[in-house]
Amino acid sequence: MNNNTFKQQILQGIPDKLPAKKPYPENVNRAPRRKDILSKEEKQLAIRNALRYFPKEWHKELAEDFAEELNAYGRIYMYRFKPDYKMYARPIEAYPAKTVQAAAIMLMIQNNLDPAVAQHPEELITYGGNGAVFQNWAQYLLTMQYLATMSDTQTLHMYSGHPMGLFPSSKNAPRVVVTNGMMIPNYSTQDDWEKYNALGVTQYGQMTAGSYMYIGPQGIVHGTTITVMNAFRKILKKEEKPSGKIFLTSGLGGMSGAQPKAGNIAGCITVCAEVNPKAAKKRHEQGWVDVLINNMDELIARVKDEITKKATISIAFTGNIVEVWEAFYEHDIYVHVGSDQTSLHNPWSGGYYPAGITFEESNRLIKENPALFKEKVQQSLRRQADAINKHAARGTYFFDYGNAFLLEASRAGADIMAPNRIDFKYPSYVQDILGPMCFDYGFGPFRWVCTSGKPEDLEATDQIALDVMTEIMQKAPAEIRLQMQDNITWIKNAKANKLVVGSQARILYADAEGRMKIAKAFNNAVAQGKTGPVVLGRDHHDVSGTDSPFRETSNIYDGSKFTADMAIHNVIGDSFRGATWVSIHNGGGVGWGEVINGGFGMLLNGTKEAETNLTNMLFYDVNNGIARRSWARNEGALFAAKREMQRTPGLQITLPHLVDDEIFNDLFK
Repeated sequence: MNNNTFKQQILQGIPDKLPAKKPYPENVNRAPRRKDILSKEEKQLAIRNALRYFPKEWHKELAEDFAEELNAYGRIYMYRFKPDYKMYARPIEAYPAKTVQAAAIMLMIQNNLDPAVAQHPEELITYGGNGAVFQNWAQYLLTMQYLATMSDTQTLHMYSGHPMGLFPSSKNAPRVVVTNGMMIPNYSTQDDWEKYNALGVTQYGQMTAGSYMYIGPQGIVHGTTITVMNAFRKILKKEEKPSGKIFLTSGLGGMSGAQPKAGNIAGCITVCAEVNPKAAKKRHEQGWVDVLINNMDELIARVKDEITKKATISIAFTGNIVEVWEAFYEHDIYVHVGSDQTSLHNPWSGGYYPAGITFEESNRLIKENPALFKEKVQQSLRRQADAINKHAARGTYFFDYGNAFLLEASRAGADIMAPNRIDFKYPSYVQDILGPMCFDYGFGPFRWVCTSGKPEDLEATDQIALDVMTEIMQKAPAEIRLQMQDNITWIKNAKANKLVVGSQARILYADAEGRMKIAKAFNNAVAQGKTGPVVLGRDHHDVSGTDSPFRETSNIYDGSKFTADMAIHNVIGDSFRGATWVSIHNGGGVGWGEVINGGFGMLLNGTKEAETNLTNMLFYDVNNGIARRSWARNEGALFAAKREMQRTPGLQITLPHLVDDEIFNDLFK
């Protein structure tokens, strides 16, 4: 298809003629069939809702088509409206648009849906089993048409995948405002998501799926690398290396697929179990995992051999993680570091597959007998926790990787509670590692995308980022030198580690100073014609964007970790400080109703306006979180807040007066 035809299809939106029904492609990773939760009347409402996108003369035929989809998959995806052109991030000039900001957003949307990037591309799901960009293909078509035709004084408002329309605004306003899954608080249970998503009125945007900022597994490789490296640092002697030592975990999906690559960079033996053969094969073919093993005896033998050789290697095991934990215990394989990254935010619809039954049988039960499936999931969680406890008694350092493993295990009655029966016996990785080491000091997952699609632009931006960080490192205080050095090492090796999947993108952890200086240098490079325009963003999993009591804000101890003011202020504050687009989501990472998270995107096109925007917005985007964390009395955040106020006129953060423990000795007797 030539580019003119591609542009014409984008500009067309919903086609003039009803497309023929399409056969579903073979050998693709399909989303699991969702729970059959709607009554007959609600199914009729779901179809009535779906038909709103189309002219009346199509309704009879489409009603039958959508009813078939709803019965077969539990959702209406409108597959016949999926465009025929290839889905990937084209160079920015390939998109029909009146404003370059809109073209950048179109590029990012297509990258999220690229089959090389997306977990279930046919169902518009990027990662996490249910992290959707849109609910259906009609929404995609309309959104791309709106973006192609909008001016720089209009804003597109997105309601959980649905483009509500273009509204007059200003050049300084965001071009797109996104919300996903924003429910009235009493309607955020798992069954609420199943029901209202099936009705076509909301969706689960995960973190960066529904905000168009996912860049493939690389997006989490860096954070996982930092986490794994520091997990080993916690248990090894200072000069001891992780080579020949085991990191045991599970999941090879959109986010969890980063674990083997991160393990290789950290220098350990990674064993990662995955029940979906297609997911395991995809990561192996992409080079994100070294070895694929299907047999337990072969796995045991191979791991023992690699331990003897003190190797650095990643092994994907096609099978259930519970059985691996048990087998390693029986065969005296010592696990140094353990975790889990199955999608337990979505435990009853394919996020976690129980031990003892096949992958295919599980998928059948999800639709046909969800009550029995839930029972088996909870049995499996109890069994997995028992196996982990046995390893922990031998010395394994186990951490919750923010996927709601401990939360769901506790709800299943597993033995994972601390003696006080309030806390979990194992920490989350934010509590032990990323929170006190990174987030409290303002370090988080800054990322960028080279919109030209040229590898040489990514190389140029890598070098710019390296030069900036090396310069900052010379004057960095001792408190942040380890973080700086880890990121300098990361960016030096980024190209060699072959992290790119989809768009020419990169990620590193930086604080406000680093983000602003790197972004300014990028903008200068664009102005000088050294690179094409650059899109800035970050993971929502960051200093300021996310309120999540079991993950991002799990190291907040003043009682406010169940509040969500920070995330709401983040998205509002970014929106009037220059973001190109902003998003706010219910759910993401740990589950629907368990977290509120926000993100942004910003286009750097070499202009003075872009420089002003990046300075104002990136500063606030980080320091909003520093302010909240310092008020919670977090030591690192107090240091970061005081340091920032010393060098930034106009910044005044309310700081706490610390209280001595002794004053409570005679109170409340």
